Amino acid sequence: MDIARASIEKPVNTWLIILICLIGGIWGLLTLGRLEDPEFTIKEAVITTPYPGASAVEVEQEVTDQLETAIQRLPQVKEVRSRSTPGMSQITVEMRSEYDSDSLPQVWDELRRKVNDMQGDLPPGAQPSTVNDDFGDVFGLFYALTAPDYTQADLRDFARTLRQELLQVPGVAKVSLDGLREERIFVEIPQSVITQLGIPPTTIADALAVQNAVVDSGAMRIDDQYVRLSPSGAFTSVERIQNLFLSAGPAGGGNTIRLGDIADITRGYKEVPDKLIRHDGVPAATVGVSAQSGTNIVEVGEAVEARLAEVMRTLPVGVQMQPIYEQHKVVDRAVSGFIVNLASSVAIVILVLCLAMGWRGGLVVGGVLLLTVLGTLLLMKIFGITMQRISLGALIIAMGMLVDNAIVIAEGMMVRMKRGASAKAAASEIAGQTQIPLLAATVIGILAFSGIGLSDDATGEFTFSLFAVIGISLLLSWVLAVTVTPLLASYLFKTRSAEAAAEVGEPMLLRGYRRSVEAALRHRLVTILTLVGLTVAAVAGFGFVKQSFFPDSATPIFYIDYWRQQGTDIRATAEDMAEIEDHLRGMDGVTNVSTFIGGGADRMMLVYASERPNDSYGQFVVRADDAEQIPAIGARVLQWLAETYPEAEAKMERVQLGPGGGAKIEARFSGEDPAVLRRLAEQAQGVFREAGLINVRQDWRQREKLIVPRMAEDRATSVGVTRRDIADALAVATEGRQVGLYREGDRLIPIVMRAPEGERGANADLRDRRVWAPASRSYVPMSEVVDGFETAEENGIIRRLDKQRTITAQADPAYGGNAAAAFQRVRPLVEAIDLPEGYQLEWGGEHENSSEAQASLAAGLPLGFLAMVLITIALFGKVRQPLIIWLCVPMAICGVTIALLATGLPFGFMALLGMLSLSGMLIKNAIVLVDEIDLRISGGHHRHAAIVDASVSRFSPVLLAAVTTILGMVPLLFDVFFASMAATIMGGLAFATVLTLIAVPVFYALFFRVREDEDEREDAAQATVPAAGGI
Repeated sequence: MDIARASIEKPVNTWLIILICLIGGIWGLLTLGRLEDPEFTIKEAVITTPYPGASAVEVEQEVTDQLETAIQRLPQVKEVRSRSTPGMSQITVEMRSEYDSDSLPQVWDELRRKVNDMQGDLPPGAQPSTVNDDFGDVFGLFYALTAPDYTQADLRDFARTLRQELLQVPGVAKVSLDGLREERIFVEIPQSVITQLGIPPTTIADALAVQNAVVDSGAMRIDDQYVRLSPSGAFTSVERIQNLFLSAGPAGGGNTIRLGDIADITRGYKEVPDKLIRHDGVPAATVGVSAQSGTNIVEVGEAVEARLAEVMRTLPVGVQMQPIYEQHKVVDRAVSGFIVNLASSVAIVILVLCLAMGWRGGLVVGGVLLLTVLGTLLLMKIFGITMQRISLGALIIAMGMLVDNAIVIAEGMMVRMKRGASAKAAASEIAGQTQIPLLAATVIGILAFSGIGLSDDATGEFTFSLFAVIGISLLLSWVLAVTVTPLLASYLFKTRSAEAAAEVGEPMLLRGYRRSVEAALRHRLVTILTLVGLTVAAVAGFGFVKQSFFPDSATPIFYIDYWRQQGTDIRATAEDMAEIEDHLRGMDGVTNVSTFIGGGADRMMLVYASERPNDSYGQFVVRADDAEQIPAIGARVLQWLAETYPEAEAKMERVQLGPGGGAKIEARFSGEDPAVLRRLAEQAQGVFREAGLINVRQDWRQREKLIVPRMAEDRATSVGVTRRDIADALAVATEGRQVGLYREGDRLIPIVMRAPEGERGANADLRDRRVWAPASRSYVPMSEVVDGFETAEENGIIRRLDKQRTITAQADPAYGGNAAAAFQRVRPLVEAIDLPEGYQLEWGGEHENSSEAQASLAAGLPLGFLAMVLITIALFGKVRQPLIIWLCVPMAICGVTIALLATGLPFGFMALLGMLSLSGMLIKNAIVLVDEIDLRISGGHHRHAAIVDASVSRFSPVLLAAVTTILGMVPLLFDVFFASMAATIMGGLAFATVLTLIAVPVFYALFFRVREDEDEREDAAQATVPAAGGI
């Protein structure tokens, strides 16, 4: 079918396409969902199992190991990581990459069933396991709620009110509250009183537990009604608890005693908080809002802001909501900036086209380019692709390729119409010759990115929209090139007479290129050796290019992680954090500081990984005035921390773009003996320090101190005292023991029995505590059942990887240093460490993340490249032409090496994608050139002249496509995420253009044995040399 001629003869259909692209694109631009970064699925779930009173080893052996064994039977599991601490088992399960967001819910259901089936095998005292598969929820609207003049209970009420209101905002999925102090009802009975009265502790505990329990009292028929019975007496206030009556023991005469007469009953907060949060020095709670998937976060954020403004007016004076991270504003700025970059790229391309092709040609190709961009936005809306960093960057990356098809058609029509052909004839001829090669070249350009499309890991999912948008836009560009371009050209291009066309000479630039091609053909061996030499030098020079995975973000936020000695009380950690916070807030360049003690913040960004609960840990989320100030601020802070808190550990971390995160360099040692593992980790840490790395640490932390009461089993047995009785008595003398629940609306507040302040904690002498002895129905001194108290040390954290105990030595390169280079320095030294039998070393960190991402990408490349090769072979139906084209591909590394070394930019994952796209661009141009040579030879031209003339005829389209692509990339050079990719494509394409225009003609002449003197000996050549087409 003659599509180009039909588009001119039936302009209504073509104008319909134009209007759909124009109007639909504007609609798509206004309604597309907007995000900062594309969503990717965090394929992890966390299983948490409390085991109160157990040591880390007991938790590991009795709970963690049992659950891990069951979980590893699931075929979907990729990796199982666990963290056993005193009283708590945490298992992180990562699923294999092929399971996407649609299939994961079923996988999580299977995981839950497997965990639930194991509950009966857990030891007595272990509480039910919980499976959290919402680990990847992102609370991108993240606020600090402060109320300095109000109580913690008031703060809780304010936060709950806000959550209730925000959940009603359209587009809001979840609202998370964190940092709220947990309330307790404390029952404090002096030891002297309870001993004198002889009341067993179980009597008090049972009375408090039973009195407020929800029980079924039955129901009865009264007349025609069936009425439920509900006894009174449940606790409705602290006063009701005080009025609870107990039966005194024999020492108390068996009398009934009012609890309030012997105990001080108060309402307060958990003495040792699980987590503390402050914002700019004021105690705070955080309110995190997550948006529903696929929504426009900018619109959701604006709606949340509006609702917050309404609700805050109803709250008392002094209650404030301070933003910590506002994703909708970040997204709005980022997308607006990218739209400006996109508009700049389009403007640059159209300007270059106008200068090179004249204003008529520039308007035709520029108009088609604009329609392609708008049409792509429409198709993005239809296919549910959001507008974010990757998808918009893909449009800019594809800019040169988008105009390539239109340039070929427009330039071909322009040349033919200058020679006197009509618009219809010119369109029919050029489209008939090139539309199939252009389609094949376009598909090959798309397949160059197939590694992304077929990659199923987090990195592939993160960058998938790049493949999708490039595929959509390139295919659309071909459709518009063979339909809209002929119509617009028929309106703007003028047909010249044959006489006028004959007067038009060859421009000077083309004459210079013609001489260059003839010289290269004349000295083809020298030309090929030069190209091979440059390629070898470029490969060698590539070893000097810096390596990386993903760059740091330009977001003006950074984190400071702070660790005290493992086992430090959270209140002591909080004291340090308050001093550091004051110092940070006084520094120049710091806007605000949010402080998290005992754990990290909620996941406010997809790339943020919160630290697990740890009383000795704290994190500062610091907002700087400008992202460029972060390295200087961080260096000053770390220097001050090293001088002020030499025993503590601190590190600074910036927000990273893309998946990954954590320490840049990690050496994992696996084995059985914790002491051996610690020794190996210490050796690796020594290597890291000697190599000048910073933030050197290991993830088991220090051993924790432990007090061990030595039970006198014979004496304890004689009086009927058990280990549990001793533990309960010690708990009452320290943290307190939960004995019941107080119900208040939808809240359950624990009732805790503990010793008065003067008898517990640091004021307590544990040897003087008394323990209830059932045999004598009285209290006996602790010293009668305990021989003494000893101090010891234990592993407070035991980590395992796939059921093997694993310790990880971690470090980062010095600020401004390159992780890959640092890794290469330390790798041989760490691998030289002598490993005992049964112990293994594995590398993690950026090396593992990058290797996995590249392996996943490489897994899809063979299929994509095989398809590219098959298309080129099928297009020509021969072997030599595809071989000529593919021989040029490896040589593109010359421009890549030069560009990256000149700019100092690292070769990361995005630069790797840039190299893949180069292959598509180079092959696309080479296909059209080789096809043109074949067409001229089959049309009866001399072979040598056909090579030269075809190269000259393709010079302008190839050069224009390269120049427009290179200049269109300029805006991306200033984006930290795309800078290395832009440099890769700009440098590589510049050299690839030379390859297309010089190497392809030379290879063609070499493979087909085309001699320079063939034109002078036409008759002899036709008789002795095989026609071009060969095999």
